[in-house]
Amino acid sequence: MVRQYSLCSAPSDRSAYEVAVLRENEGRGGSIRIHRELRLGGSVKVSGPRNHFPLVETAKRHLLLAGGIGITPLIAMIHELEAEKLPFRLHYCTRSPVKTPFMNFLGPFIERGDVVLHHDEGDPSKGLDIPKLLSSYESGTHLYYCGPAGFMKAAKQGSAHWPKEAVHFEHFATALDPERAAVPPGGFEVKIASSGDTFHVPPDKTIVAVLREHGVEVETSCEDGVCGTCMTRFLEGEVEHRDLVLDEEEQQEYMMICCSRVKSPLLILDL
Repeated sequence: MVRQYSLCSAPSDRSAYEVAVLRENEGRGGSIRIHRELRLGGSVKVSGPRNHFPLVETAKRHLLLAGGIGITPLIAMIHELEAEKLPFRLHYCTRSPVKTPFMNFLGPFIERGDVVLHHDEGDPSKGLDIPKLLSSYESGTHLYYCGPAGFMKAAKQGSAHWPKEAVHFEHFATALDPERAAVPPGGFEVKIASSGDTFHVPPDKTIVAVLREHGVEVETSCEDGVCGTCMTRFLEGEVEHRDLVLDEEEQQEYMMICCSRVKSPLLILDL
């Protein structure tokens, strides 16, 4: 079982990795296993950190939006912003004060007005008005947001008129987008540039699965287009990107072979 979590400790602290895991009884089993089985003194295997959600050093102001446990990567950002004495404002949306993680850490920032809490008691209409908050863009401001699917959709729609380079986000779960879930008809060929080997990828299999069947090992983690582990450079092919990581510029050269497909008959990978 492999899962990925955002680090929420200070980036300058190299003594430990700190994560916060919400127990999801209806999830895929990773969080339940952690809550039930992980104990002090136990061992887990971890990879090095991968940052697909970095702060922009040249920004004049940083606007952070968090929904629920989506606060975790933003906690790490606050550590960094505070250390560098950079201005920021966090709007943190949760169900209730009792269900608001990191209150002890956020307390001083709440007192000085840098963090604003929004509790909706389960009714989004009673919470933060995201479209109103994002209605006007101020030059030099960069937006960062993370949270559940509905929250992410509202933030994306609310910031649609912002410059693309000023908007940053991280999904902590796969968005249930029917267009991403649909399986395209037909298959395609995938060619390995270094060896010339070519394999057929049918509609019911991923590129990663086919490569593994033929002894081509590719490092993966989520296999859902969220973590970015399997990012691979492609040399030829019309890619249908289905991940939640790559920006438009990166999509011109790279793809996530765990979930993305191609519309052309042939895909050539730089492997």
